[in-house]
Amino acid sequence: MSTVLFSNPIPEDWERTTLGEVVRRGEGSIQTGPFGSQLHASDYVPVGVPTIMPVNIGENRIIETGIARITEADAERLSKHRVQVGDIIYSRRGDVERRALIRIEQEGWLCGTGCLKVRLGKGVTDPLFASFYLGHPEVRAWIVQHAVGATMPNLNTGIMEAIPFLLPPLREQEAIACILGTLDDKIELNRRRNRTLEAMARAIFQSWFVDFDPVHENARRANKRARADGTVRADDASRRVRSDPNPRTGVRGSSDGVESYRLSPEIAALFPDRFEDSPLGPIPAGWRVGTLGEVADNPRRGIGADEVEAGTPYIALEHMPRRSIALADWATADEIESNKFVFHQGEILFGKLRPYFHKVGIAPVNGVCSTDILVIVPKHLEWFGFCAGHFSSDAIIQHADQASTGTKMPRTNWNDLARFEVAIPQRKVAEAFTNQFKPMIDRIHQGITESRTLAALRDALLPKLISGELRISDAERIVGRAV
Repeated sequence: MSTVLFSNPIPEDWERTTLGEVVRRGEGSIQTGPFGSQLHASDYVPVGVPTIMPVNIGENRIIETGIARITEADAERLSKHRVQVGDIIYSRRGDVERRALIRIEQEGWLCGTGCLKVRLGKGVTDPLFASFYLGHPEVRAWIVQHAVGATMPNLNTGIMEAIPFLLPPLREQEAIACILGTLDDKIELNRRRNRTLEAMARAIFQSWFVDFDPVHENARRANKRARADGTVRADDASRRVRSDPNPRTGVRGSSDGVESYRLSPEIAALFPDRFEDSPLGPIPAGWRVGTLGEVADNPRRGIGADEVEAGTPYIALEHMPRRSIALADWATADEIESNKFVFHQGEILFGKLRPYFHKVGIAPVNGVCSTDILVIVPKHLEWFGFCAGHFSSDAIIQHADQASTGTKMPRTNWNDLARFEVAIPQRKVAEAFTNQFKPMIDRIHQGITESRTLAALRDALLPKLISGELRISDAERIVGRAV
């Protein structure tokens, strides 16, 4: 097994060694996660100690969304698999080149089944530097090359121990980690900000078009005025108002920074103060029951592989995150071999294969996508927010899942989605929501663009810093201009 990487000369005070030797000197360990016999599906609980699985390993960070959990008792039973700050977690099979550094917020979580934990120990290498080093393209390629198995690559402790490792002096490691970490931290800040913006957009949509909070509040005020006047209202809206009305159209302050949001008088005036019965239950007076197909369309802009220009952004299902409209990842269409669909920036992309995966996003760029993705556009611009909110809702995902065909690879289709019934407001209400929703989406897309630029800079600096080709002072000036 080859233990040499970076054939170019390295600084004199750097050392060529292996990850196993680094771990041994630091009195650390390389350990696989618990076997399936130690942790069963029945052991997972809704609330408890987060358990890191391969699906939770992102690009040097843990993806917390949908993470599995176990009881504290089970975590103590498997205490040798609990993680510490500075550990690096790998997937043992499949996408074996990805890794995630454990940070303070993940202290005490569990390294789960299917993962492998690298504990570097102390005094030999800086964990952040090591995590960046292991992300170097040559190191990643080495890991993939030496993984066991042709169809499903697998890692083991022996392979991990043999990874070639360049070891600069500790101070230099820390300086390199600081430079690259500055870019990573800015990328993470953008991600969190985008998550907050998305949460705000979803909260407002839920309030206006599902919970009908503005109508409840208008009804409460109307009833208050009626009582003050000594009159009795002719309708029964007062009985439909919740005992604890919520006039907000957002949510309270949270760890994500989402703040309370109130309607302006101008927007409140667009909503009625009473409800009417409908096949969907009570809906705001003056609204009607209709289908999403009345306000949205599915343009099938097919394009041949030989017609797509090189470098065109290409989005496939694997690029779409679950339960998030922020599409931050895509490839290029340089090597596509089959027909695709054209989409434009701001259009809605709906993953129709296995719809229960809840892959729905808003395109941040122009490009082409897999034919397993439906391109959805509002029939008029003012319906953009209304359409985006409904097509990314849990309700339509459940509807699509139930209506999908196929046992092993269920698919939904546009006709089923278009038939989904909703309460349709007056156009002015839809326009008012889009006017608030679209700036949030624009800010999300700006964050995505900035993060991709920063990631490209980080990836360009990484190999030059790790190999000693670029001086730290030069890299600091480059990063300083970027952030």
